[in-house]
Amino acid sequence: MKSNVGKIDRALRVILGVVLIALPFVVATETGPFAALGGFGWVAMIAGAIMILTGGMRFCPLYRILGIRTCPIDTKSAR
Repeated sequence: MKSNVGKIDRALRVILGVVLIALPFVVATETGPFAALGGFGWVAMIAGAIMILTGGMRFCPLYRILGIRTCPIDTKSAR
């Protein structure tokens, strides 16, 4: 797997991932963390985990499908 996620993109993914995972707990009510957001709480946590995972691996399968690359091209290995 070649990296297709750059430094800034990686940092934003990890930060957004942490925010999305924490969101259900921040808006929690007395009935529980997922009651306030309903199904969105689970969706937010799953999306956050995916963001952290893709940021940590520096590879995004969706970027690969769409042909997007936010990291610089390695010219040393191309020679």
